[in-house]
Amino acid sequence: MSEPVRLAPLAVYQHFVGVGAPLAFGIRDAEGRLLLARGQVVGSAEQLELLLQRGAKVDLAELQSTRRDPRKLRPDELPACWRESITVAARLLRLSLGNGFVRALDEVAAPLLQLIARDPDLAIFQVVRQEGMADFQYGAQHGVHAGIAAVLAARELGASADESLRAFRAALTMNLSVVELQGKLAHQLFAVKPQQRTLLREHPMRSRQMLEERGVQDAEWLRAVAEHHELPGGGGYPSGLHTPSALARLITVADVYTAKLSTRASRAPLPSDRAARDLFVAHRQEPAASALVKAFGLYPPGTLVRLASGEAAIVLRRGATPQTPLAAALVNRSGEPMMNPARRDCAQAAHAIQAVLEPRQLRVQWVAEKLMGL
Repeated sequence: MSEPVRLAPLAVYQHFVGVGAPLAFGIRDAEGRLLLARGQVVGSAEQLELLLQRGAKVDLAELQSTRRDPRKLRPDELPACWRESITVAARLLRLSLGNGFVRALDEVAAPLLQLIARDPDLAIFQVVRQEGMADFQYGAQHGVHAGIAAVLAARELGASADESLRAFRAALTMNLSVVELQGKLAHQLFAVKPQQRTLLREHPMRSRQMLEERGVQDAEWLRAVAEHHELPGGGGYPSGLHTPSALARLITVADVYTAKLSTRASRAPLPSDRAARDLFVAHRQEPAASALVKAFGLYPPGTLVRLASGEAAIVLRRGATPQTPLAAALVNRSGEPMMNPARRDCAQAAHAIQAVLEPRQLRVQWVAEKLMGL
């Protein structure tokens, strides 16, 4: 005898639904009758809203069967898992669910934390190479990138698993009240408007309030979100506190560093070495900044570099020393794209790093799955 179908409201799991993308699970009506089968498409935001209004359901067993355990994937399957996990987490932050938000947040955080633990270098790669944030996705994806940086810095500081999870949660949600606004500002060429400036100044307290309304009771998490723009000694906002919490300062440096690596309509991303240098100079007295710079290294994975051989390459993994990572050559010494990326050990004199390149200096596409083979 087959087990009875266990249904749950689509409203609680709508962050797993991408408009225009094949469904990973079927959608049923309130009585359990199938409306859209797995692989079919929700064609518009309006269609999704109509399904929610009519009390659509999902089969929990079918939903669970779609989830992949990052710890069991082949290396070449990890990049796709990263893309899927970041997309789902970003979608959740944009939705900002009320009922069930904390549970949903922990569900989307779990695979991301497993991916970080499985391959920290590939996690850093996601932060340094922040491509594909069109359609005003910056605000939502930035929380994920800051969360990765916060976890790696926390671990460098000797944080426990619970402390690392708290840092990840806080970084993910620090900008909850301005997720959409951040996406707009990333594409905005003109100066910040007065109304936008007010929303930005108020967002730490407003984000804390939203978390409280959604059932968050962790005092350290809430405090970090409220204080992540405060500065030691005063001068920050919104309250001008003199002693923000250590967790607040940790997610602050993660926020600042990952923002420097992002593309805006008004500026190009900073090269990773410049971003790290600027962060360290601005926060040289703070353990969190030192820990983040140490965790990422001088040439973190995702950094574009010129080698002594004349080739242009992308860093894949940190090496035995900060100066000697493993890289993949993408362009030969004649400036021609290589058919297949070639592994380069930067500890060898012929492949030593000579300079960090900006994205505009290396206009060549690469496939992450192919890089994992190196």
